[in-house]
Amino acid sequence: MQIKPYLASAEVARMLSAARDEAQKNGWAVTIAIVDDGGHALALERLDGCAPVSAYIAVEKARSAALGRRESRLYEEMINGGRVSFLSAPVLHGMLEGGIPVLVDGHVVGAVGVSGVKSDQDAQVARAGAAAATAG
Repeated sequence: MQIKPYLASAEVARMLSAARDEAQKNGWAVTIAIVDDGGHALALERLDGCAPVSAYIAVEKARSAALGRRESRLYEEMINGGRVSFLSAPVLHGMLEGGIPVLVDGHVVGAVGVSGVKSDQDAQVARAGAAAATAG
């Protein structure tokens, strides 16, 4: 039997705080979503002034990164590169930049998804959150 790490509430809180700090440092109104390795929501925070739709998009970006075990931007790049049939992939609805998987000891244990500003800025906030998973 294999044993793998998982995100506990302490890591989730630390990740959410780090992502929020990164967004606020830059004055960005975003929604931050954290999911487990199965794409199930563990945390969601929509900062003041962020559009309501971002809550849905952030969760889907995180889910796509966790289930696909890769950054969500890679799906966007495939589609933009002409592989438009990938739009019909089941379950994955957040195939836009801003979803970052969280790796611990080679295992994807979850992901952070962010929505609300430019895609590279969403990814910057998500990376800050993901990095905090193992920084404590």
